[in-house]
Amino acid sequence: MIRPGLTLVLWLALAAFVVLNDFVGDTWLAPTLPVRAVEWYKTLVPLPYVSMLALIHARRSAGPRWFEAALLAALLWPVSTVLLGFVQTRMVYGEDPVIFLDRLGFWWGAPYPLFVVAVLAAPLLAGAALARRR
Repeated sequence: MIRPGLTLVLWLALAAFVVLNDFVGDTWLAPTLPVRAVEWYKTLVPLPYVSMLALIHARRSAGPRWFEAALLAALLWPVSTVLLGFVQTRMVYGEDPVIFLDRLGFWWGAPYPLFVVAVLAAPLLAGAALARRR
């Protein structure tokens, strides 16, 4: 069953966690760690939380239309989370869009694309795992 309200509430939980995690990484860890270590922190710490939210979403939207519900979350969560990250860095730090897009630079080893791919894949994988079990 498709539940857009559930998808929105879980995305809000994800967005709040990502914003707070980025704040901790930028204010407390950045002065003591190298830039690459802070980027890895901001990528890896939210991944278990993303998995948990995807599992909650899959359990609540299980049924004959699980794929549509998982696809809705898989398409909305990564795009809106990246946009939220851009707005946050623009408003808080005054960064240019070019600097933010550099975070997506997988060619220099930026870990942020791993986070975006995980947010994209988590609802689909959790939904498929629970649908297979039933």
